[in-house]
Amino acid sequence: MDPRAVQYQRNSEILKKYLPEETVILISEWIIEFDFKLKITKERKTRLGDYTSPRGDLNHTITINYNLNKYAFLITLVHEVAHLVTFNEHKNTVNPHGTEWKRNFQKLMQPFLTPDIFPLEVFAALRKYLQNPAASSCSDIHLLRTLKLHDEDTSTIFLEHLPIHTVFLYNGSRVFKKGERIRKRYKCIEIKSGVVFLFNPITEVEIFDAQIHSV
Repeated sequence: MDPRAVQYQRNSEILKKYLPEETVILISEWIIEFDFKLKITKERKTRLGDYTSPRGDLNHTITINYNLNKYAFLITLVHEVAHLVTFNEHKNTVNPHGTEWKRNFQKLMQPFLTPDIFPLEVFAALRKYLQNPAASSCSDIHLLRTLKLHDEDTSTIFLEHLPIHTVFLYNGSRVFKKGERIRKRYKCIEIKSGVVFLFNPITEVEIFDAQIHSV
């Protein structure tokens, strides 16, 4: 069998676990066409995905967190492929999330922008987001909130759901007290250091229990 066909088949089998079924064929073709290595990684709190340009013997590399739901996985993957295309066109001479990247991201999303792939509420939020895409889909609260509706883990607690002054755990160990909302983010004080941090309303947190946790 042709090596490319073997690679295509292997990519398709893996991608079925992470993507909407209707998108697997095109994404499998992209991996071969754009010649990149896709790595599915453990969860990273600070990013959903990442693109690394070729260096030495290493080819284009895209990493995506394994625990994203299939719609968030697709959007994140297309986001990173847009970085790859932009790098091929301009190398490092343009802003990473400037006009060139925005244009490529919008273009690459077009084949997937249909209610046959996305639930209607995600489709509507995504269309609005694509009018002026930002550095991360996480920066669009409406899109992120809508995507979170399709996570398998329905026990997740979001910061926006906690009353003001609630003490909570972030990232399993750091203890904060929720403060007032400033524009799009909440001011939260880290108990140990007294330093104020600004949190996205959709930050995943845990309720602090003094009998279980220590400051």
